[in-house]
Amino acid sequence: MTQCVSDMISNPVEQSLYNRAYATAYPQHSSVSNPWKRAVDIIGALVGLAITALLFIPIAIIIQIDNPGPVLYSQIRCGVQGQTFRIWKFRSMVNNADALKQRLSSQNQASGHIFKMKNDPRITRVGRILRKTSLDEFPQFLNVLMGEMSLVGTRPPSLDEVAKYDRHHWQRLVVKPGITGEWQANGRSSVTDFEDIVQMDIAYQAKWSVTYDLYLLFKTVWVVFNKEGAC
Repeated sequence: MTQCVSDMISNPVEQSLYNRAYATAYPQHSSVSNPWKRAVDIIGALVGLAITALLFIPIAIIIQIDNPGPVLYSQIRCGVQGQTFRIWKFRSMVNNADALKQRLSSQNQASGHIFKMKNDPRITRVGRILRKTSLDEFPQFLNVLMGEMSLVGTRPPSLDEVAKYDRHHWQRLVVKPGITGEWQANGRSSVTDFEDIVQMDIAYQAKWSVTYDLYLLFKTVWVVFNKEGAC
């Protein structure tokens, strides 16, 4: 059962920064209920999950050899209009990565409500390979199949990020979060200003069509294989 992000925030400071009205300040984008987009998502998710099944055992083995612990990583993220869901990834960081993030906050190299470090010490050796090839994202095809995400959309933010949003930032959450999107296809980690990401998300909404989604999917594959802006 999904919840609104305001119901998930326990920190009173974060709660005070959050305004429930912001979540519905902007109407849902037409892509959220578009049957053709959903059909592409289902087909893509089934293909992606088949590939994930083939890769799961070898990836699990190398993760365990490099840094023993869970093979999968999950975290509560925010989807359309702040509705929460559990995202899945192959673990690319050390086991206590979320706890270490607070200690590293002073070294954030991004501007705004995102966290980026070029040489993030939390990322494991195998994790760097998974991220450069985007293999860490493959379990998210399950989120797509369940309808919580789309193949193409906005980057799914964490609760602590959304708690700090200003009103205009909520416009990026009128579409489903995606495995890829305008930001990933046009810069990936080279884009470090959150306001630039917001503008790219809003531009995606204006340009959206099923054909444009397919274009971004193919462009993402090209970017990954050419290692442009890889994490």
